[in-house]
Amino acid sequence: MKVFLKTEDEIELMRQANQLVGKTLGELARHIKPGVTTLRLDQIADEFIRDHGAIPTFKGFPNPYGGPFPASICTSVNDVVVHGVPNNDTVLREGDIISVDCGTLLNGFCGDSCYTFCVGEVADDVKQLLRITREALYKGIENAVAGHHLGDISAAVQEHCEAQHYGIVRELTGHGIGREMHEDPQVPNYGRRGNGILLKAGMCIAIEPMVTQGSRSIYMDADRWTIRTRDGKPAAHFEHTIAVRRGKAEILSSFEEVLSVEGNLY
Repeated sequence: MKVFLKTEDEIELMRQANQLVGKTLGELARHIKPGVTTLRLDQIADEFIRDHGAIPTFKGFPNPYGGPFPASICTSVNDVVVHGVPNNDTVLREGDIISVDCGTLLNGFCGDSCYTFCVGEVADDVKQLLRITREALYKGIENAVAGHHLGDISAAVQEHCEAQHYGIVRELTGHGIGREMHEDPQVPNYGRRGNGILLKAGMCIAIEPMVTQGSRSIYMDADRWTIRTRDGKPAAHFEHTIAVRRGKAEILSSFEEVLSVEGNLY
């Protein structure tokens, strides 16, 4: 494992890349409504990212199980946990939820963030899943400070979600981030406090709870990308890129643009 500590100048460049991700998600929030295809959302995101001088890092991302990712964002609807591939056949319907995972490369550094959106009026029990998952993200971030251990982040996420009897996906994790979208260390959403590597100021990581309403069991579709819940129940996914600091982590990405459009629905 090789963990790269970032300088203040590098963290500033990462902030710019991540702020663009937040603006992209905010732009998509204006278009997420019944009748829109996930392919149309991908087209909007691709154009927005490129118009702002960046490259969508997901497009062409290699897959050890098959071909490269064909789109600029992941669009994961309802029982899709992560890595949903945008297409013209998936049309958003009233009551759906959709997580949009987005990455950018700007001035040599990466941004990465994800938000789960409501499509029209969503059932209260599903809204609660989204609320608890988003809260778990911030519980993890609260523990991402110099002097703590990686397991403190993981345990905080797990404890918050399992207290509500939700499932924590274990096969997929958060990750380090910098010049590459995926760097060391892996950041699991389950673990024990005091375990794992020591967190140091200057580490940059993406924390991303992936939480299921029912069983945590998942499977991969034939496209070798799409990951679904085995029981068909919905899943939620939220992600921030943060810089580890002394005392309090710094969130480099942003949900502000989304919330200014969608409001705080849950």
